[in-house]
Amino acid sequence: MMAQAMATSIPAADHVNSNDLLVVEHLTMRFGGLVAIDDVSFNARRGEITALIGPNGAGKTTVFNCITGFYKPSVGRLAFNFGAEFASRVEKATLSGNRSVLLNSKRRERGYLLERMPDYEITAKAKIARTFQNIRLFTGMTVLENLIVAQHNELMRASGWTIGALLGSRQFKTAEAAAVERAKFWLAKINLTNRADDPAGDLPYGDQRRLEIARAMCTGPRLLCLDEPAAGLNPKESQELNTLLRSI
Repeated sequence: MMAQAMATSIPAADHVNSNDLLVVEHLTMRFGGLVAIDDVSFNARRGEITALIGPNGAGKTTVFNCITGFYKPSVGRLAFNFGAEFASRVEKATLSGNRSVLLNSKRRERGYLLERMPDYEITAKAKIARTFQNIRLFTGMTVLENLIVAQHNELMRASGWTIGALLGSRQFKTAEAAAVERAKFWLAKINLTNRADDPAGDLPYGDQRRLEIARAMCTGPRLLCLDEPAAGLNPKESQELNTLLRSI
């Protein structure tokens, strides 16, 4: 899911549409005297595929680097998940007679200002994942291990930061089994179950592209940023990629 460049102004984060997952306002990125991004605003909505289109050197990857915390923008606001609001129903009996009162309360899911967060929190808390223009798999690990390592944060928490893993605690074993099942699910989605134990570096280029996306999905992202995911793919591989993205 990528961001569609728009020339329109974007409302403040506390007035965004409920379907707006990411709202970027007046994003500017300077490297010394070089302006790589100049006052860009756009939004990306829930459940949609949005594209950021431009020629080489236009700053598309720099936008992604700002969203995912690799860069801190010179100017601008990156509001994430401020449009999510849902009602929770709580049934509560009153003391006035024999009546019961159904109370409806609303609470807002947590929103984030990404420009204020370190990059690791953007992944761990805001749940934003990305892939890169140049594939960055762990080529010496197996295909399955690449998907399990993406779930490192959950496994570390379940292990009590390694102690539980060393002692073989039930909590860690349960989390480990869940991580393997999630990895198997995504292996099936990208049709690589039969290559699970092969080194990731041995896969054809198109399979590596899909594996990198599956690895990102194993983190359970709310927003998936794909930097030129079809670069270098032949028509058959591009079609397989399209099928995967529509499925996601």
